[in-house]
Amino acid sequence: MKQKDEKNQSQSDRALKIIPVTLLVFALCGLSFYLGGIFCSEKSLLEGKIVQELSKAVSSPEYSAENALQIKSVTFSECSIDYQDYTPCTDPRRWKKYGYHRLTFLERHCPPLYERKECLVPPPVGYKPPIRWPKSRKECWYRNVPYDWINKQKSNQNWLKKKGEKFLFPGGGTMFPKGVGAYVNLMQDLIPEMRDGTVRTAIDTGCGVASWGGDLLDRGILTLSLAPRDNHEAQVQFALERGIPAILGVISTQRLPFPSSSFDMAHCSRCLIPWTEFGGIYLLEVHRILRPGGFWVLSGPPINYEHRYQGWNTTIEEQRAALEKLQDLLTSMCFTVYATQDDIAVWQKSSDIGCYEKLTGPDVYPATCDDSIEQDAAWYTPLRPCVTSPRQKLKRSSVGSLPKWPQRLNIAPERISDVPGGSGNALKRDDSNWKVRAQHYKKILPAIGTDKVRNVMDMNTVYGGLAAALIDDPLWVMNVVSSYSANTLPVVFDRGLVGTYHDWCEAFSTYPRTYDLLHLDGLFAAESHRCHMKYVLLEMDRILRPEGHALIRESSYFMDAIETIAKGMRWNCHKEDTENSGEKEKILVCQKTLWYASSTNSTR
Repeated sequence: MKQKDEKNQSQSDRALKIIPVTLLVFALCGLSFYLGGIFCSEKSLLEGKIVQELSKAVSSPEYSAENALQIKSVTFSECSIDYQDYTPCTDPRRWKKYGYHRLTFLERHCPPLYERKECLVPPPVGYKPPIRWPKSRKECWYRNVPYDWINKQKSNQNWLKKKGEKFLFPGGGTMFPKGVGAYVNLMQDLIPEMRDGTVRTAIDTGCGVASWGGDLLDRGILTLSLAPRDNHEAQVQFALERGIPAILGVISTQRLPFPSSSFDMAHCSRCLIPWTEFGGIYLLEVHRILRPGGFWVLSGPPINYEHRYQGWNTTIEEQRAALEKLQDLLTSMCFTVYATQDDIAVWQKSSDIGCYEKLTGPDVYPATCDDSIEQDAAWYTPLRPCVTSPRQKLKRSSVGSLPKWPQRLNIAPERISDVPGGSGNALKRDDSNWKVRAQHYKKILPAIGTDKVRNVMDMNTVYGGLAAALIDDPLWVMNVVSSYSANTLPVVFDRGLVGTYHDWCEAFSTYPRTYDLLHLDGLFAAESHRCHMKYVLLEMDRILRPEGHALIRESSYFMDAIETIAKGMRWNCHKEDTENSGEKEKILVCQKTLWYASSTNSTR
């Protein structure tokens, strides 16, 4: 009996020992799934540990630059010369993996981690430092954008002409054979708001070589040219080579990476977007990003079809029906005809809430979007077949009610109240801070403010403070707001600046060698738990022009590691104090060197 009791006791002890072990196993499994949800599933365990250490070090009250992150020296090989125009998330080599319906293959499809390139993208053979602004608006080096197809196909329309070592841009276009200047003059006659600062921001869908956007710069209108990646025309690359704001993008199945009510005007000059197909969903997206009271300008089919239809290889009846269908669709979205003359038609988006209230019935199409659909969600967000209604509480955010340019730059917009901690006083403090910073930047990088710096990217802006501080310099700024941070991009647009949402764990929507200056402010401290530093820096190298600069304002903890990777990318860097001369934060001033591909070291 005693032996039996001892036996039962030993079994009970073993059971009690097993239970905690079992619980521990389940707890560890649960923890691993939890951590897997936080960190990218493709990252290694070692990277996860490093991320934890970085977060602790940066946030620790005992923080000291003495414990700065150190990494081993690294050298990156050259990519094959075939990758001279490599755009990782819109790579034609990967198009066959995706569907052709609604051109979804042209949307962003970023490669998984195991397919990412860890090599340096070479410039084309014969590449030269770009011609400086404003001369670059009229000409660029052929070898920098060596695309013969567009020259052969479009030279008769005066898009561009090859002469010797250069491409020349006469300012022509399919719908403005008399030149872009005459075309815009007529447009301003139809839309007087383009002359007095009422219209400040515009988007050009299907931009060609961005002649329309380039002309508007002298008229005080900042235009973002939009076109998809293609194998032949490289429209966005031509635009940026000329110093004109542009970004890769296509209206397909996902929203464009802009908040609602961003642009004062949208333009399509024979952009070949099928506006009335698929229930008008492409036009609904233009409606979403267009500010109430804003203008949609269309030239090309079916406008002026009575005089143009024969050149379009169609019939007058087909074009009449197409125009009627377009007009009915626009009316159903609360657009009204504003003006028409010759090849140009202008509609205005209504700011009258009464019109949108009529779109709430069960049998109405398109109906207004319900409250569950976030108007500003625009990073990998599907297009919605509904009308975005103006927010009733916003009384001074429509075209005509916003302050005119340039006054609107320095007046706190209504939508700043949507930002946690946002207010008019917060904007004033931010602007004052950036004025001081910009002055300091010009001391440590004298090229800023000269014709050596034209295309600038603020990689993680808040309110566009750097762009505002540099507004009088001969440059433009692409203001990037993280898709994971507070939504401040509406404020940027309301101020009369332009920008985009982006996640720096992925490649940016642009061609290689398209920016003269990259600026970041605490990006690695904010995103190191998600984004691998090496890949962010390699992406910066891809989009930075040879001999271009990077201003990396960052926690001192990361400085040595950043400098080590930059050296491996053939950058020349030196550290500078911030304007406050503090120790916790430093500025790394880097310049990318100009080098050419060598056949022996190139890798695919």
